Amino acid sequence: MFRTALRNVLAHKARLLMTVLAVMLGVAFVSGTLVYTDTLSTAFRNSSQKSYDDIDVALSPQASDTVPGVRPEEPRLDAKLLDTVRHAPGAASATGIVNGPTGIADKSGELIGRGGNGSNYFPGKDGKDARYPMKEGAAPTRGDQFALDQDTAEKAGYHVGDTVRMSVDGPVREQKLTGIFTTDGSRGMSGGSLALFDTRTAQKLFGMPGGFSEIDVKAAPGTSQAALKQSIDKALPRDSGTLTTGKELADNQAEGNKTSMNTMRTALLAFAGVSLFVGIFIIANTFTMLISQRTKELALLRAVGASRRQVTRSVLLEALVVGTIAGASGMVAGIGIGAVLRTLGNGDGTALPDGPLQVTATTVLVSLGVGIAVTVLSAWLPGRRAAKIPPVAAMNSVHAAATTKSLVVRNTIGALFAGAGTAAVLVAISLDDGKNTSRYLMGLGGMLLLVGVFVLTPLLSRPLIALGGPVLRGFGISGLLARQNALRNPRRTAATASALMIGLTLITGMTVIAKGVETGINKVAASSLKADYSIAMSSEGQPLPSTAEKEVKGAAGVSAVSPMRKDMARVGAGGKGASEVIGVDGKTFGSLGNLDFTKGSLGSLHGDRVVVDSGTAGDHGLRTGSRFPVTFPDGKKADLTVSGIYNGNQMFNGIILDKDTLAAHQKRTTTQQLLVATDGGATDAHKEELVKALGKNPALTVSDKQDIADAVSKLFTILLNMLYGLLGMAVVVAVLGVVNTLAMSVFERSQEIGMLRAIGLDRLGIKRMVRLESLIISLFGGVLGVGLGVFLGWAVGKLIEGGLPTYELVLPWGELAVFLGLAGLVGVLAALWPALRAARLNMLEAIKAE
Repeated sequence: MFRTALRNVLAHKARLLMTVLAVMLGVAFVSGTLVYTDTLSTAFRNSSQKSYDDIDVALSPQASDTVPGVRPEEPRLDAKLLDTVRHAPGAASATGIVNGPTGIADKSGELIGRGGNGSNYFPGKDGKDARYPMKEGAAPTRGDQFALDQDTAEKAGYHVGDTVRMSVDGPVREQKLTGIFTTDGSRGMSGGSLALFDTRTAQKLFGMPGGFSEIDVKAAPGTSQAALKQSIDKALPRDSGTLTTGKELADNQAEGNKTSMNTMRTALLAFAGVSLFVGIFIIANTFTMLISQRTKELALLRAVGASRRQVTRSVLLEALVVGTIAGASGMVAGIGIGAVLRTLGNGDGTALPDGPLQVTATTVLVSLGVGIAVTVLSAWLPGRRAAKIPPVAAMNSVHAAATTKSLVVRNTIGALFAGAGTAAVLVAISLDDGKNTSRYLMGLGGMLLLVGVFVLTPLLSRPLIALGGPVLRGFGISGLLARQNALRNPRRTAATASALMIGLTLITGMTVIAKGVETGINKVAASSLKADYSIAMSSEGQPLPSTAEKEVKGAAGVSAVSPMRKDMARVGAGGKGASEVIGVDGKTFGSLGNLDFTKGSLGSLHGDRVVVDSGTAGDHGLRTGSRFPVTFPDGKKADLTVSGIYNGNQMFNGIILDKDTLAAHQKRTTTQQLLVATDGGATDAHKEELVKALGKNPALTVSDKQDIADAVSKLFTILLNMLYGLLGMAVVVAVLGVVNTLAMSVFERSQEIGMLRAIGLDRLGIKRMVRLESLIISLFGGVLGVGLGVFLGWAVGKLIEGGLPTYELVLPWGELAVFLGLAGLVGVLAALWPALRAARLNMLEAIKAE
């Protein structure tokens, strides 16, 4: 039976080619994902170890734990502590580190990359800092000098001696570039630029005169990291900071990178799973058709003594050979995909550590295992059907059609799955309470619904394809034959269309969800702001320069300004967790923010008067007029009075109070955002005036409401394009399935096509018949996919409404039309080769064919 299986594979090479390609693409995605993530994980791990080679123990500020769950003020490490650490037993040297955000402008004044960091050049006894070897020029020694990393200098075209504009904390500075250094980019760069200042200048720029962000210690020969840590701990005053060994730092960073890589790997493998899932339909369809064409051969095998088990084993052996070939070729292709992804990862401004491609034994085994498992499992059901062929079928080579009982059973099972899936989706919507239960139920319901529709597809094919009858009649006899051929074998049509249906369901659903979220966030920006402009740092999360508010207030045309200063505080005497507090200018905020109040109003926002979002109010039983205790970041408590309760959103959430009330409990005030109103509303002239007032700071973004909406749209467009690219693999696999089905169908109907040619249907008519058949099958799958996608997109949107009340179902009619057009295009392209093959059949040889 093994020789029989091998002979059949060799005899049907062309027919199995598409199956091999379909499995190979899915395996290549899996293999490429594993190679890429393994390569990055190894590179990050090696980089982490390398970056901490010169650090045996690190001393970092010890955060105060006065208020659990509240972001504390960090005490500084000063020169006295540095000197204590340097002279601790077992310490060879100690380096004081100063870090802070620093944005470098290119020659056109635009921010380079996504922002960057600044640090200090800390020379040793030899006058050099071993961390940053100078490739050109010299290290900075004065307040108007700095050094720049080589990658950024090359990207911007800067050379030693150039004057460079940069943004630190305060007005835009112009510094003279004295040196260009090399670095592995593993510490302090975060994928952006790295600027070095002399230590005193760095301390001044980053708001810590005489202080350090961290102190790194190198051990003397023969002293272990653990021993040095213990020695320094004894030498330091109590609660001076947190000591960590270099190995612990490297391990912690490696663990964080590993978590990120695992998240990325899971996401990419999910899309690979979609491609393989679509490939299952193609494999099952191919083997079903092959077995149908070999009915006489298999029946003869049964007649000469082969058992059912042997026949099934023969089919599975064929699948094993095909799966092995597909798995091996997919693994090789995946190595190439991993290399391409590695190259693309360095092309978006992100500095990834270098390292060779990692092709592990796990990747090889998984690739081969996935290829073989998917193929063999997909061929199992056709193999069982083959074993049931009775020997008497050898008399006429016609296999029995599906019985009424089997069709009833199939439709019943499909209806049960589809009904259960729909019910689960609707229950998930009604149970939505912000917890994972409803999300898991939604996922389960979506899967059951997809499976149910797939099982019911043969039943659905007849009425839906029949709807295209009037259009097909316009193509004459070719259209009539195409319709009959599509309906002749509903199971085959269903399996072919289902592959395309899965891909379009996911693409449509994600598009509907993304459009709804985009609309919701745009509505938040439009409805929550009366301000004409919002000013923030380009790098998310970074505070604005301390001079920004004063500069904006002095700009021409500005009528009102309010900062937004965010912090955390604990609500209630014995409350757990923390709530966000936002400090604003109580005098101007009413004309800049637009809160949706459910009770009370903004009123006079000063002193102990605050407004609270409905979530916080519900958690703590607050009402308008309620007084409640709050523990601020400095550990001090105060009683606040609720003036109003509003619906929170992405712009405003938590406790909003006057900035002076919050500032009284902060050692250093930082502003995350400025809201600005101008005379006459937003205009290009006002925007230009604000940019000019801020010193054309490259790290600052001045946005009006349209800019905010455009930024959201751009973000979702990028995300959707990535998803389209990933799901495009599933569509490609579906195309291969249509090609495979049509090619085998043409082979099956060779005699019939010969007869059609003999009675007068020309080659053009044959081509048109095959193309129309492909088109109607693809459109059938497209209609199902778009319909299911819209339903699931609507259902998921209902869950999103819990976290985004402004979410709105938006049916992107243009995109939906494009998806249906794409389905039609798939049908047209997939039919090119089968149609040409059918038209070239010799009619006499075809009529004689068995």
